[in-house]
Amino acid sequence: MMEFYSSSDTCQHTSVSPQVDSTTSKVSPWLSPLAYILGRHCLLPLFFGQIRITGQKNIPTTGPVILAPTHRARWDALLVPYATACLRKQDLRFMVTIDECQGLQGWFVRRLGGFPVNSKHPSIRTLRHGVELLQQHKTLVIFPEGNIFRDGQVHQLKPGIARLALSAESSHSGLGVKIIPIGINYSQPYPNWGTDVSIDIGSPIKVADYMNGCIKQEAKNITTDLAKALQQLSHQETKVTNHAFAEITNS
Repeated sequence: MMEFYSSSDTCQHTSVSPQVDSTTSKVSPWLSPLAYILGRHCLLPLFFGQIRITGQKNIPTTGPVILAPTHRARWDALLVPYATACLRKQDLRFMVTIDECQGLQGWFVRRLGGFPVNSKHPSIRTLRHGVELLQQHKTLVIFPEGNIFRDGQVHQLKPGIARLALSAESSHSGLGVKIIPIGINYSQPYPNWGTDVSIDIGSPIKVADYMNGCIKQEAKNITTDLAKALQQLSHQETKVTNHAFAEITNS
């Protein structure tokens, strides 16, 4: 997930129309249910030793939601639906890098609700489609750190997740977008057979509470609070890196 605005953002909300030149995401009516069933009842229980989930009560059953997990392994993309999909009763939509939408992997990703963002040259189309999905009360999954980090620390968060949420909230009065921080913790940095995993779901961040007329400051405040929430959901007793907060403060 990358920035959608430059550092020269003004203190005004940008209205994004979802009707023009939109990226699309699709969910296969047969592949998605099959993948969820196999993952939930076969693959994940057989691979991992213990899967512990806390905080499921924090997942809203209705309304637009952005799930914002820490990113510690490729297994994260399977564990997030495992912990949350049954509560929302809808398919999740993943924002992924454009590289993950290539080849055979990309074929599956695109049919399981994934849609790409070009990390080197982010397009307004990606933001527009994300806003459109939130307006439809869908559930987005965006890894705010962008990449996989195995050191147990919360690294610099990309401000795009906050700006997308703010754009959606400002496009429709009372939309009620919520960002849900999720901490995923493995018993070892490189999960293998029998690894234990815990998934801790934090309290919702209500985007409407941050809107004060200056989108740059609003995004900074949301990003800072999200980083703090993710750090609190870490079991390694690590702290958000000084570099991460420096980047947030100076963005």
